[in-house]
Amino acid sequence: MLIGDVARRSGVSARMLRHYETLGLVRPEVRTASGYREYSDADIRRIFHIESLRSLGLSLRDVGRALDDPGFAPAGLVEDLIGRTRERIAAETELLTRLSRIGAAEPDDWEDVLQTVALLQALTSHSAGARQRAALSAAAEAPVPVEALVEAALGEADPHVAGALRWALAQAGGDGPALLGEGLRAAAPEVRERAVRALAEIPGSEATALLEEALTGPDAEVRCRAALALGARGAAGAVPVLIAMVVEDRSDADAADALAALASDAALADRIAAALVDRLGDPATPVPARSRLIQALADVPGAAADRALTDFSRDGDRVVASTAAYVLGLRDAGRTPRSPV
Repeated sequence: MLIGDVARRSGVSARMLRHYETLGLVRPEVRTASGYREYSDADIRRIFHIESLRSLGLSLRDVGRALDDPGFAPAGLVEDLIGRTRERIAAETELLTRLSRIGAAEPDDWEDVLQTVALLQALTSHSAGARQRAALSAAAEAPVPVEALVEAALGEADPHVAGALRWALAQAGGDGPALLGEGLRAAAPEVRERAVRALAEIPGSEATALLEEALTGPDAEVRCRAALALGARGAAGAVPVLIAMVVEDRSDADAADALAALASDAALADRIAAALVDRLGDPATPVPARSRLIQALADVPGAAADRALTDFSRDGDRVVASTAAYVLGLRDAGRTPRSPV
């Protein structure tokens, strides 16, 4: 079979077949009467073998060794090819992500493209200052895809840069809450905490729903931050976690303030008072925690809280009783209750 026929049958160009001959990969030894090389069936099979090995990423040099060296072991080379392929895929994936983000920014001209590229690069800079400036610019000057902001926020350890990124996300809108929701389910606890911090600063029902989901998460810090944010939004579902924070002495003053804010709703005040009383009456609640619960009850308005404080002013524990009596005196005087010093 002449070279043109082989090219049509194999899909390998005549030029490449001649290159294979030059390298010694294929050696058609038969010639026609006119002096043209004639490929045998064995030559054609070898060409298909060459193409198969090339499809795995082998260089032509390695293809020749694989076909001609009986001692050539494929395992090491295949492992190396796997490593190189993974590196190439990672690089291509990074490029695809960058292009997608530039496309999402909907640039009007190449100047916009260059500005977006510069901001995306600055968000991954080694300089905290550069990252912070990029975060602030992303919200104030140039559009940066929300995916890039979320990725940066979930990976940022510097508190100042993280604050700027959370602010930028709060301004950005879009898919930010949904992407941060994925961060809430991340394997790393620090990522989950960064996600809840960012969600706490984003208004709207979508962020609120994700914060409510975080109330049942595995991390105490995440639950506490979600509860404080939900308390500020008037979400009654945060009450059990806020009370647990008071008992466990986890930002108890902030938790008590959040409970007081929720109790400003008359429909919630008696429910919050009843929940606090339940914990106060639990034998497993230690005395210091009971004292903190009394102080939290102090800022809950309504008759239910008054009755509870009156009852606890006669409590068998002197510290609890004196704290309740002090709070009652302030309430009767119409003053803002504060714990006794």
